Amino acid sequence: MPVEVKQVSKRYGDQYALDHVTFTAERGEVVGLLGPNGAGKSTLMKIIACFIPPTGGEVIVNGHNVMTESVKVRRILGYLPENNPLYTEMYVREYLTFVAGIFHMGKQTGSRVARIIEITGLQEEQHKKIRMLSRGYRQRVGLAQALIHDPDVLIMDEPTSGLDPNQIIGIRELIRGIGREKTVILSTHIMQEVEAMCSRAIILDHGRIVADDDPLKLSASAHGKVLILAEFSQPVAAGDLQKIPGALEVVHISGNTYQITSGAGEDIRPLVFQFAVQSGITVLSLSRKEQSLESVFQELTKK
Repeated sequence: MPVEVKQVSKRYGDQYALDHVTFTAERGEVVGLLGPNGAGKSTLMKIIACFIPPTGGEVIVNGHNVMTESVKVRRILGYLPENNPLYTEMYVREYLTFVAGIFHMGKQTGSRVARIIEITGLQEEQHKKIRMLSRGYRQRVGLAQALIHDPDVLIMDEPTSGLDPNQIIGIRELIRGIGREKTVILSTHIMQEVEAMCSRAIILDHGRIVADDDPLKLSASAHGKVLILAEFSQPVAAGDLQKIPGALEVVHISGNTYQITSGAGEDIRPLVFQFAVQSGITVLSLSRKEQSLESVFQELTKK
């Protein structure tokens, strides 16, 4: 099992950044860590990557304990931190060759550097100094250094930060491809990224796991709620809509459009239509809206 996190805690004084976090990540999984600022995402990734020690619990990477066998863990793990530290006075190819040397790649260095430059789309930038690159290309260099030694486990903190839309699409495809053969754990604030890249989402709040499942299943569950969007030909009193059997909550969106929340598996659209007919109101549109991962996130992490 590539990554095992067992009852991991990290305490700073009396405050817990992580509070007894437990999960496993298998080979072939892309696990997305979600959570508001201060939830403990970066702290957890730094512990897995051997940058800081846990206060309690243990982390095992490919059978190696991050506390007692950190050198072995670093050999099989790639890490892209949130603040991407690079030697900006070095040229791109020079820097990647230097990193490959740290991992003692020997005769494979030249071919591996060339391959990583191709994979991360750095061909046109490889002979430039890193300080001359845009933030997006610096992010690509950081990803390239994390991949240079072909690690079994890849840890990435906000991997698409600073990239333009076209670059984001390319990096997403790259991460999905890597995730078919390796264990990938990444953090992001962008829900669409989790839905596009991740086979699993772990939501953290105040240092604890509050949800852990397939992103689609999390969206589908949405705490057992169904959303109905109804647009009428004229204004309707929200209180009248609230009286429709099965309606749990009514929110005025804009104009004559309302969002009506009902219980799990309860489609009240026929009742909404019936209400409109009895009230002499024309229904312009009536649709069921799937709860998004963002809705689940907000529900689970709201103060």
